Amino acid sequence: MTTTAPTVPLSHGAQMPLLGLGTAPMDDAEAAECVRTAIESGYRLVDTAENYGNERGVGQGVLDSGVPRAEVFVTTKFNKRWHSVDGARQACENSLERLGLEYVDLLLIHWPNPDQDRYVDAWQGLVRLHEDGLVRAIGTSNFKPHHLDRIIEATGVAPDVNQINLNPYATRTSTHAYDDEHGIVTEAWSPIKPAAMLRDPVITQIAEQHGASPAQVVLRWITQRGIVTVPKSASPERQRENLASLELRLSQDELDAISALDRGEDHITDSDRFGH
Repeated sequence: MTTTAPTVPLSHGAQMPLLGLGTAPMDDAEAAECVRTAIESGYRLVDTAENYGNERGVGQGVLDSGVPRAEVFVTTKFNKRWHSVDGARQACENSLERLGLEYVDLLLIHWPNPDQDRYVDAWQGLVRLHEDGLVRAIGTSNFKPHHLDRIIEATGVAPDVNQINLNPYATRTSTHAYDDEHGIVTEAWSPIKPAAMLRDPVITQIAEQHGASPAQVVLRWITQRGIVTVPKSASPERQRENLASLELRLSQDELDAISALDRGEDHITDSDRFGH
């Protein structure tokens, strides 16, 4: 029997799978193959972006899987050149053309790029896209609480999802708490990096106790707390292993021990200074 991830409800009504497939930095050919095998293994969430250069491959993989389009949740993101009301619409239309799809399940602003200071306009464009039915849900990527404050104040609309770099060494507690307070689902990218984290004694010991891999323990630490995540894997075997992490059940003490590994945010990419 194929395992599929449970879903979490989003504020605009969509249901988003708790665990999916990340596709950076795959090219079109690799993405098409990996998306197909992942969906055949039970995945129902696929994450891509304009900046990855593989939306055509992702769309092809969804088609090749043979699973009805309505059963697959597709996320993509757009770059700073489209940060305007009309630009967000153009970015969406461009992604739909590359993906070969009639709608996107979730469209995200990839980075706030505060030096450009047009992310509020981009958000206003996303709100209109949702109203027009081209996207089922709208969100942000790499937004901090002060970025989110501005877009919510300007529109009265909070994102469905805020996708951030989150793992046991970067627990992002303040951003996660802000998201929860505002009804925003937090999503973790690069959840099992850096690789050294998977050799941490706390994680390896918990993994041994559960007969699981360190990566499975980290993924379950994320999803068991209601955070969505999209680990990237080109290996069908690893894809299945990542999905099987949902079958683990960590104790509260184990969750707390992993959370205590937090090293702050100085070592992660600062979205006030970086973006594309």
